[in-house]
Amino acid sequence: MWWLAFVAVDQWLKWLVRTRMLPGDSIPLIPHVLHLTSVHNTGAAFGLLRGAGPLLILISVAVVIVLALSLRHAPDDSAILRRLYRLGIWLVLSGAVGNLIDRLRFGYVIDFIDLRVWPVFNLADSAITVGMGLLVWTILRGKQA
Repeated sequence: MWWLAFVAVDQWLKWLVRTRMLPGDSIPLIPHVLHLTSVHNTGAAFGLLRGAGPLLILISVAVVIVLALSLRHAPDDSAILRRLYRLGIWLVLSGAVGNLIDRLRFGYVIDFIDLRVWPVFNLADSAITVGMGLLVWTILRGKQA
């Protein structure tokens, strides 16, 4: 159940940001490259659908259900593809749960990783992105076999 530990770390980092920084505060960790910036995101990725909390909660719950059900349908092509597919599902699932907890508790997602050339994001967003990359790769790779 490593994914629960991942959700716990995500929530702990968000708690640190929420309790020690005001929205908009920014701390340079590597000046001009990496900052810790407190953002309350009421939208989805890149701030899309700003203020659409109930819709985003509904979408998040649907994604969690679909992903949990899709764990049964891993590709049969090879053991490594099955493992990577399942890892992708678990990463997206843990990220979705981490952000869903924020939406339910606060009505927004706490973002804090600021690369200065990209919108501010969090650990859960990173898990979703990496997980989706793995899913797309394993699905495409499986169709090539």
